[in-house]
Amino acid sequence: MIRSLLGLSLTALIFGACTKDHDPQPTAKTLTVENVLDAKPLVQSGTFKGTGTPPVILPGQSVSFSFSAARNQRLTFATMYGWSNDLFFAPANPGIRLYDDNGTPITGDVSAQIKLWDNGSRVNQAPGMSVTHPGTAEATPRNIKEVAGMDDYGHAYLPASQLMNVTLAYDGNSMFTITIKNQSGGTANETPFSPGVWAISYVAGGNLLLPEPLYSEGKATTEALTRIAEAGDNGPMSTWLASQTGIFTPLSPVLLVVYNGSENPFFKSGENDRGEGLKELAQKGNADVLAAALKMKAGIKNVYVLKEPTSTVLLPRIGGNAGGKVSQPLTIASGDHIAIATMYGFSNDWFFATSGNDIDGNASGDVSGTVGLYDNGTAIDQFPGAGITQFNLAGTPLNESKAIAPVPNPNKFTTLPAISNIIKVTLQ
Repeated sequence: MIRSLLGLSLTALIFGACTKDHDPQPTAKTLTVENVLDAKPLVQSGTFKGTGTPPVILPGQSVSFSFSAARNQRLTFATMYGWSNDLFFAPANPGIRLYDDNGTPITGDVSAQIKLWDNGSRVNQAPGMSVTHPGTAEATPRNIKEVAGMDDYGHAYLPASQLMNVTLAYDGNSMFTITIKNQSGGTANETPFSPGVWAISYVAGGNLLLPEPLYSEGKATTEALTRIAEAGDNGPMSTWLASQTGIFTPLSPVLLVVYNGSENPFFKSGENDRGEGLKELAQKGNADVLAAALKMKAGIKNVYVLKEPTSTVLLPRIGGNAGGKVSQPLTIASGDHIAIATMYGFSNDWFFATSGNDIDGNASGDVSGTVGLYDNGTAIDQFPGAGITQFNLAGTPLNESKAIAPVPNPNKFTTLPAISNIIKVTLQ
């Protein structure tokens, strides 16, 4: 009898020990979210040219192109005064103003903002068809200088606005069309205009990231600008501008949710916004409303809103500096999943989020592949980083109602980098 009891006790001890050994214990981990975007300072750039051969814009001819822009953004361009050695037309920096102080689009004649500039690389001759190209190089290159009535060699020029007529038309939804007309015919300064380039800088914190992308008054020229000013060749400048054009966006404070279950607790692609606060996150970067709503739901274990300590938002990599990063220590138990969401800051209502089964709590390492980019369907989209109704560009989103869906890439506005080249998520 005693032997039997001892045997039962020993069996119970062994079974109990085995059960304890296999019972998963909570694990301490840290989730990190980083903005790894190599940001570009120009939101858009391009070229323009005439329709003939060669593709110059002759007196009486005009050329048009369209672009998107937000409040405080400016349009700049450059084109050669064709019958000169090194003169070019361009707006005074930082460029043509597109909205007034109330955010109303500016339309009509904006020719007064255009100036004639001396590139400083060639000796000027009297304007006209007798000008020789490339002409004589300056013994000592001079800095770029406005030609205001007369150049440094005593040659007279009419104001640029009498030679070039520039008009703006507003097409709606932050889109403009600019028309550049050559009206120099019959004047003492009759000239063709060369193929040109144009650019628009991002605005961040109310400041243009690249306020002088083509030239700087009072400073030396560049090789790319010289090619336009001396030969009407816009190729090198176009290539340089393209290298500076792309995506710039901060990420909003990150919503982080630990839950026990198998379905994302705050959204599903194909459904409309649930009215719980995702709209506020997607349109304004405000995660607090959704965070409060999630805390009331069954299965939710922890909810965090992660903010970068120095700037609140997670800035991209700028000028070699590291992008913003936030981390959160977590305690993960069996069956736990992690969901995150953060606004594509320079959009109307795009947001990055994990989806489906989200991040498995047992995962380790780089889990960025779980993240997608979604359109919340609650605000009319505009060119990312160039929309007058984008909240983070001092606008008010225009409401719409459609199902949440992945953002196509490329989309009707631009081509985005791979998501993993914008946001990186690791679990260690």
